Amino acid sequence: MNFPLRLPRALLGLSFALTSLHPLVAAEENPAPASDNSVENSVVKIFSTMRFPDLGKPWTKQAPHEVTGSGVVIDGKRILTNAHLALYASQVQVQANQSGDKLAATVEFVAPGIDLAVLKLDDESFFDTHKPLARAAKLPAVKDAVLVYGFPTGGSSLSITKGIVSRVEFTSYNYPTSGLRVQIDAAINPGNSGGPALVADQMVGVAFSRLGGGDNIGYIIPVEEIELFLRDIADGRYDGKPAMFDELQTLENPALRAFLKLDKAVEGMVVHQPSGPVVTYPLKEWDIITKIGDTPIDVQGMINAGEHLRVRFAYLIQKIAADGKVPLTLMRAGHELKVELPVAPTRPQLITDLQGAYPPYFVFGPLVFSNATAQLVGGFSSNGNLVSLLGAIANPLVTRRGDQPAFDGEELVVVSSPLFPHKLAKGYSNPVARVVKTLNNIPVKNLRHLVELLRDSRDEFLTFAFDQRGGESLVFPRQAMIAATEEILTDNGVRSQASPELLMVWNAKPPK
Repeated sequence: MNFPLRLPRALLGLSFALTSLHPLVAAEENPAPASDNSVENSVVKIFSTMRFPDLGKPWTKQAPHEVTGSGVVIDGKRILTNAHLALYASQVQVQANQSGDKLAATVEFVAPGIDLAVLKLDDESFFDTHKPLARAAKLPAVKDAVLVYGFPTGGSSLSITKGIVSRVEFTSYNYPTSGLRVQIDAAINPGNSGGPALVADQMVGVAFSRLGGGDNIGYIIPVEEIELFLRDIADGRYDGKPAMFDELQTLENPALRAFLKLDKAVEGMVVHQPSGPVVTYPLKEWDIITKIGDTPIDVQGMINAGEHLRVRFAYLIQKIAADGKVPLTLMRAGHELKVELPVAPTRPQLITDLQGAYPPYFVFGPLVFSNATAQLVGGFSSNGNLVSLLGAIANPLVTRRGDQPAFDGEELVVVSSPLFPHKLAKGYSNPVARVVKTLNNIPVKNLRHLVELLRDSRDEFLTFAFDQRGGESLVFPRQAMIAATEEILTDNGVRSQASPELLMVWNAKPPK
């Protein structure tokens, strides 16, 4: 398992699992000095104050959590670092090597998928004396000597460790993003995040993670990925990397080849499940994707992308996609055809990622509602008994994980917190993690829809039914719930009944 070099604090056990990081032995007892002092002058230490969401109490944030990492000066009077040092950062400061001053910075762009971020300084005169580091024009080669600069734990001054490039591959980062990743054996530790790696005095990437439990197995995001990110944000907006989301399988099995009646010369990947609509989508089940652009794909889905570089064919999507499409060559029913496959940075998901946002919420009487997010559901993975229980009762947080929305705007509305103490909740069991199915027999489409139903209801009683086997429905007197809400908010120190966008919906309530 790969771990970022500075892990976020656990989100009440519901989001990021805090894993013990074992220090790695330094590659050299006395690290090699930088060959050019200008390199050291371009590396900075980053101090971030993180305010992560409290998923169990979505109306608030976790206590401030201080983390440190590294960054590097790049062109445009900017500093490049990792997204996991910028996401949920309420305050960021930058300190130059051999300096005592900490300069205020702001997060300009953040790309959680590829784990990159760009910072701007309030005082840009800093860049008069701290110049951008030159970036390499090509990928490093295996066995290239590499120096990694940064401010890892174990000391306060700049650290430089030495190693070699061990491997270059195209792999998954944070779903749904994939990209090139370079493995190195230079010793890197928590705090190295965002620090540059150099080959022959040129930056070939920035450190971002290491293999937990491995001996000197670290990873850097190569310059090719950095350049894609910087080109993406040049228009003032981060869009993300194009990708395909079809389910594929290899063409290695002899029986599969015989079933498809393929000549021995045919190689490629088999389409198992297309991701688009059956009628109009260019891929069909049992198609064989033989080429991407003009590049042949082998039976394992790999391509030759350069001298001594063999990677997954999806690597070429980011290089040749144009106008949201990528050219493919197929074999279908014995005939060759060429198609234009639509690609996009994301795939619609029923359970979405927060992407640095805070979860929406709505308090009504003793109940707290939010929507299901990847962070909320991901936290359950560390509790095997809970996952088994949710699966046994067919809770959609488990059974529909990975699904696309069944209709536009569909969300899973979940009770995110235990019931607030109040007489209205007497006799009811804890409904936390239950997904609301209906309110007074009306199917709930999403969180906004639930707020609208509660706002506009004139029924004497409100009945909440949940999408699962067994359990109970919760019945409350409507007027008593409305009257109790303000008291409950005050007693529990909740400043607002809802997140801003939902409060606007609730306050649009028509007069009685």
